[in-house]
Amino acid sequence: MSSVQLIVGLGNPGNKYDQTRHNAGFWFVDEVARQYGVVFRPETKFLGEVARVQANGLDFWLLKPATFMNRSGQSIQALAKFYKIPVESILVVHDELDLDAGTAKLKIGGGHGGHNGLRDMIAVMGKTFPRLRLGIGHPGHRDQVVDYVLKPPSKIDRQLIDEAMYRASKVMPEVISGDMQKAMHTLHSK
Repeated sequence: MSSVQLIVGLGNPGNKYDQTRHNAGFWFVDEVARQYGVVFRPETKFLGEVARVQANGLDFWLLKPATFMNRSGQSIQALAKFYKIPVESILVVHDELDLDAGTAKLKIGGGHGGHNGLRDMIAVMGKTFPRLRLGIGHPGHRDQVVDYVLKPPSKIDRQLIDEAMYRASKVMPEVISGDMQKAMHTLHSK
């Protein structure tokens, strides 16, 4: 596994979407930025907000695309191309309907599972990138999914998601350094 040079949180820009389940990826990169004491700044050439972490021997970028979920790949590709970051070195963080709130799982590659942000990323850059899947639970029926992901989670679910994000943030040094197996073992055994 190559080292990770870019962590992308998937979400939708704007206050309207800020607290919705679909923005769990944004919540995660915000938490990482907070832990490392860095601040996001708008960067028009990357169609999003970026922050750079340089601490404890680590050096990586954080990105929140401002392109809306179904065009996330454009923003990711712009930054990756500019800094010559291969797709295998991009960790994409997203909400996951197939995992309960409070669950966080790392995986490498795979399909989009109906997730529009992943669908666009795969269309633009291929599917060999690592992912951090943040469980948000499922509404029960696929016809309810769109409404569900665009609403805030309950207080209990938000607390569970926050706890899962915190646990996942603690394995980022291993992910960044390329030790995905150790990161997976630590995260998945909690």
